[in-house]
Amino acid sequence: MKRHILALLLLAFGAQGCIQTIAIRSMGGIMDNGFKAFNEESDIQLAHEALGSNLKLLEALIKSDPGNKQFLLFASQGYNAYALAFCEDDSVERARVFYLRGKEYGLQVLQQNDAFRLALDKDDAAFRESLRSLTKDDVPALFWTAFSWGSYINITRTDVAALADLAKVRAMIERVAELDPSYYYGGAYLFLGTIEGTTPKGLGGNPERSREYFEKSLAINGGKFLMTQLYEARAYAVQIQDRTLFESLLNQVLDADIDVLPEARLANAVAKEKARRLLAQADDLF
Repeated sequence: MKRHILALLLLAFGAQGCIQTIAIRSMGGIMDNGFKAFNEESDIQLAHEALGSNLKLLEALIKSDPGNKQFLLFASQGYNAYALAFCEDDSVERARVFYLRGKEYGLQVLQQNDAFRLALDKDDAAFRESLRSLTKDDVPALFWTAFSWGSYINITRTDVAALADLAKVRAMIERVAELDPSYYYGGAYLFLGTIEGTTPKGLGGNPERSREYFEKSLAINGGKFLMTQLYEARAYAVQIQDRTLFESLLNQVLDADIDVLPEARLANAVAKEKARRLLAQADDLF
């Protein structure tokens, strides 16, 4: 009898754990719809107020289900968005913190691939080779990890150790371009254009390649993802000191209808705000 009671108790506890896991994972669809609604929001302040609490909810879910790739990916993307939209222009220190969180959550997804995990701390050649084991299914994690890692490096250029990681970030984003160049509105080419445009020629930067990458990104998104023009102005036009192009690109951003790409209203609203700030700095940049 005691053995039967013990067996029933174990079954009950096991069932309770399964029910909890099912309940947690059922949140994935809700969070997915939540992020879609977030990206469609055009009011930056409202988005700001909503994202912080949702990120902490995500972290609570991750604590309950640590290996959940969907939750980890949402966290990586969410912290990237928070740093870029709400921190970078006002507090570089806070942006660094949140970009690193985005990087770490993304790496937790990618390190579930054994080849990637084992090569992460090896030399650049071994790391690049490990990326061959990643497939199109890995593109979101690869993109957002590289985006956060690269953005951290971009705002921490006095840190030699951080700059040393740029080759790995570039390898990751080049792999995204190979696997799915259309992902996130041609985001891989936008990122590569930014790297080429913000790296001085003496350190290997190439303005002509930067322009070509931005043109590829624009060909994919049709100029509707306004971050493309923003970054082309900030990276390429400033690098070649073409003020006319700089102002033309930023005015394209400002003149665009906020509904030109409904699923990316927030990104475009942020691009417009950043374009205003950048135009105000023109005399200092040229």
